[in-house]
Amino acid sequence: MKYLTRLLMGASAVLTTFRNQERGATATEYSLLVGFIAIVIVAGVGLFGTALNSSFGFLTAGIRTALGLP
Repeated sequence: MKYLTRLLMGASAVLTTFRNQERGATATEYSLLVGFIAIVIVAGVGLFGTALNSSFGFLTAGIRTALGLP
């Protein structure tokens, strides 16, 4: 019976220590935040690039029309 009591007390101590550690949780939160920011940046650059390409295409077409190029 003493062995079972010691085993349960040890398991309880390990679980309490594991529950109280927040180092891993903080690292996980920061990694999720960095991942989200990276996704937003990639999406923003992609949309900006598409809009910029469209604008340059419009300007190119206008210049070609003004110069009479095919």
